[in-house]
Amino acid sequence: MTKQKPQRSLLATILEWIVGPLLLLWLMNVGVTWLAAQGIANAPHDRALADMAKALAVQVAQQTPHGGPAGQFELQTRSLEGLRATDSADLSYRIVGPQGEHLSGERALHSPIDAERARAGEVRFRDDVMRGVSVRVAYMWADVPGGAGPLIEVAEPLSKRSLLATEILQGVVLPQLVFLPLGVLLLWLALARSIGPLNELQQRIRRRDSNDLSPIEEHDVPEEVSSLVRAINDLLTRLDQSVATQKHFLADAAHQLKTPLAGLRMQAELAQREIAGGQGDPQAVTRSLRNIVLSSQRAAHMVNQLLAMARADQQENSLALVPVDVAELAVEVMQDFVPRALEKHIDFGYEGAQPGDLTPRIRGHRLLLGELLRNLIDNALSCTPSGGTVTVRVGDESGQNVLLQVEDSGPGIPVAEREKVFRPFYRVLGTPVDGSGLGLAIVREIASQHQAELLLDDANLRHRDGLSDQGGAPFGPGVRFTLRFAALPPNSP
Repeated sequence: MTKQKPQRSLLATILEWIVGPLLLLWLMNVGVTWLAAQGIANAPHDRALADMAKALAVQVAQQTPHGGPAGQFELQTRSLEGLRATDSADLSYRIVGPQGEHLSGERALHSPIDAERARAGEVRFRDDVMRGVSVRVAYMWADVPGGAGPLIEVAEPLSKRSLLATEILQGVVLPQLVFLPLGVLLLWLALARSIGPLNELQQRIRRRDSNDLSPIEEHDVPEEVSSLVRAINDLLTRLDQSVATQKHFLADAAHQLKTPLAGLRMQAELAQREIAGGQGDPQAVTRSLRNIVLSSQRAAHMVNQLLAMARADQQENSLALVPVDVAELAVEVMQDFVPRALEKHIDFGYEGAQPGDLTPRIRGHRLLLGELLRNLIDNALSCTPSGGTVTVRVGDESGQNVLLQVEDSGPGIPVAEREKVFRPFYRVLGTPVDGSGLGLAIVREIASQHQAELLLDDANLRHRDGLSDQGGAPFGPGVRFTLRFAALPPNSP
């Protein structure tokens, strides 16, 4: 058994699709902001370190003897210490001679690997570790007249930069932490207010009476929902028509069944009185019993046709469509009517394609198609007088369509009545044929289920060569029912 998925709120689904991506975007924004904050924090500190290194290089150049050996000058420590700002007491510096000898400053600083490749006056930067503390180092070769200048290094802990980047990030992100929940709350309120008309529409539908199938008013619903309301109104209209048709059908069925049932009761009461009197006429009793049999047969026939009509109305039948050999089906159904045709001395024949041919095949519901053909043959045999002709014909139109025809030599159907005969329980006035009036209604319903074209016209059999009046029964205009089905390709499974 398939587990049914739990129902989900439309509001919760919308918020989930908005808040989830919004939270993800916010986290990405925090990451990008942190990277940007680090870049912003590094720039001024690097400039300050570069200025410090250049200032030290200027002082070193001023204190170096002109043209003398670089290692003979002595730095004035007081002058170098004065370069430190009051708020930058954690700065460190180192001065290294051209031969790598330590001249002044912090010995814990390491000389850069690429220092020999740097030209004089060019400031470079590197990240290093001094006594376990991560530092940022600006270094350069001092431009000393008449010889190679010493290496100047100025270092600053990275913690100051991280602190500034954190402050920048907090200044940007903290307001977002306030406004983001506020925005989600406002979004929730806006969605709840927007869904309000849907809840009102739901209440209006719930308050409706079960018999009220009138259209729903569209002017109070949002534009996005109006198409759904129009679809519901279309469904209500079709449902109202279907309910009305069913009520009319049931009323007609009940009325039609009353006649054979009343006849059964009357004939049974007559037979009961004849037998109870003890002096009844055996022929009268036999006649009453014969009438009971006829009435029960008519009632059973009508019930069978009502069941056939119900089967034809079921949409599930369209799911059981299979390839059907129309010629084979026609011959099979005709065999059931041969005794009846012989009893009425009717020339009952078949023309056209033979069973087994590949051409007259369609895709359809075999049981319903058999019921369609039975009703057409039953109608033809009932309307054709003794000595007449009934012909079933199967053919094709250039392999595109399959034709199924049933024609008779009966009195025919007037043009004005041809559309009405397909209504349930309708019978042509003046016709002596006894029937329920459901056969042709069943035929049209099954034809509609198979998207088949149904035509009705005169047969005009009396104008065909080889036919003559038989048993004193003249050939009338007759009637020909033609059904045109879409043919299956010859090689289709």
